Amino acid sequence: MKIARHHLSPVAALALAAASLSAQPMPQQPVPDQLDLKTAIGFALENNFSIRQARERIKQQEGVVIEVSARQIPNVAATGSYQNNQTPITLQSPPSDRYWTINLTASQVLFAGGGVRSTIKSSQLAREAAVLDLQSAINDALLQVRTSFYNVILAREKITVQEKNLELLQSQLKTTTDRFDAGTVSSFEKLRAEVSVANAKVPLITAKNDYRLAIEALRQALGFTTNRDEAIRKIPTFIGTLDYTPATFDLQAAFDAAHANRPDLQRLAKLAASREESITAAKANYYPSVSAVGGWQLRKGFTNDFGDSNHGWLVGLQSQWNIFDGRATAGRVVQARSALEQTKLTFTEAQLSAEVEVRRAFSNWQQATELADASKKVVEQAEEAVRLANARYNAGTATQLDLLQAQTDLTTARTNQIQAYYNYTVAVASLRKAMGQADEFVTK
Repeated sequence: MKIARHHLSPVAALALAAASLSAQPMPQQPVPDQLDLKTAIGFALENNFSIRQARERIKQQEGVVIEVSARQIPNVAATGSYQNNQTPITLQSPPSDRYWTINLTASQVLFAGGGVRSTIKSSQLAREAAVLDLQSAINDALLQVRTSFYNVILAREKITVQEKNLELLQSQLKTTTDRFDAGTVSSFEKLRAEVSVANAKVPLITAKNDYRLAIEALRQALGFTTNRDEAIRKIPTFIGTLDYTPATFDLQAAFDAAHANRPDLQRLAKLAASREESITAAKANYYPSVSAVGGWQLRKGFTNDFGDSNHGWLVGLQSQWNIFDGRATAGRVVQARSALEQTKLTFTEAQLSAEVEVRRAFSNWQQATELADASKKVVEQAEEAVRLANARYNAGTATQLDLLQAQTDLTTARTNQIQAYYNYTVAVASLRKAMGQADEFVTK
C-alpha cells in the first residue's frame, strides 16, 4: 500500500510560527467590553490548551531532530585522569608513584549502513507530523470555539424570544384585567391569563441560566483562566447574530477535499514515511560502522615533572561490526515493519472515518438548510396568526384561548427559527472542518 505524501498547507506555516512562541503562558487581557467571533478566535489561538500542548509537541520533536543529527557531524571529546599509587604496584618503567594522561579526540562517522541518514530523515518526518498535529488541533479547537460562541448567541436570542412572549402575555393580562373590571369577561379568563404569565417566566429563567452556562463553556474553549472578581462579575457584550446565508456544497467535492486537505490524514502519511525510514535504520545494524578518529594525547614521561610529559597527535579509523548479536537486529527490523503496517492500517481507518464524518456533516447541513428555509415561513405565518387573533378577540369573535394558542405558536416558531439558524451555522462550520478547511478567520 502506497501512502501519498502531502505538502504543508499555509495553515501549517501559521502553526510553525505559533510554535515558535514562548512556552510561558502570556498574561491574559482583562475581560473586554465587547467580544465578537473574530476576537474570540484570535484569543483561542494564543491560549487554548489543546493548541498550546500541540505546540510543545513540536518543540519536543525538534529536540529529537537535533539529538539524532548530532551523529552526522564530528563529535569532540576531552578526557583526563590522574592517579597517585604506591610504587611497587606501578605498571610504568621506570617505576613511579604518579600517573596522568589527557586525551582530546574528534570522531566522524563515515559509514553506518545508512542508519544515521535514515534516523535523521525519520525524525524530520515525525516533526512534520507534529506540525500537522498542531494544525489538526487548531481546526478542532476553533470549531469548538465557534460552536461555543454560537451557543452564547443562541442562548441570548432565546432570552429575547421568551421576553417578547412574556411581554405579549402581560399585555394580554392587562387587557383581560381591564375587561374583567368592566364586567365583560369572567374571573376564569382573568385567572387563565395570570397563569399564562406565571408559566412564561419559567422558560425565561431557564434561558437566562443557559446563557450563563454557555458563557462558561466559551471561557473554557478560549482558555481564559483569569478568575479575578472583575472577570467573574463582568460579562462582555457579545457581538454577533444567528444569520442564515445559504451556502452550496457538493458531496464528491467534499470527499476529495477531505482526502487532500485534512491534516490528520496528512499527519498519518508523514508518520508512515517516518516508519519506512525506521526500517532502514534498523537494518543498518547488519552492516559495519566506520568512523574517522583524530586527536591529541599527553602522557606522563619518565619523571614526575609535568613538563617532561610525552604528547603528540594521532589519526586513524575505527570500525565495529556485530557479526552475531543473537538476532537482536532481526527483532528490531520486525518491530519496525510491524509499526509501519500498523500506521498504514491506522491511515486507512482514518480515511474511512473522515469519509463518514464528511457524509454525516453533509447530511446535517442538508437537514439544517431545509429547517432554516421552513422556519422563515413559519414565523411569518405565526406573526400573522397572532395579529388576526388579536383583531378577532378585540372584536369578540375569538376566545382568549385562541389568542393564547396563537401567541404560544409564535413563541415556538421563533424558538425553532433561531435554533434552525444555529444548527445551520454549526453544520456549515462542521462540514468545513470535516473537509479539512481551516477556519475562515485563520485563512484571512
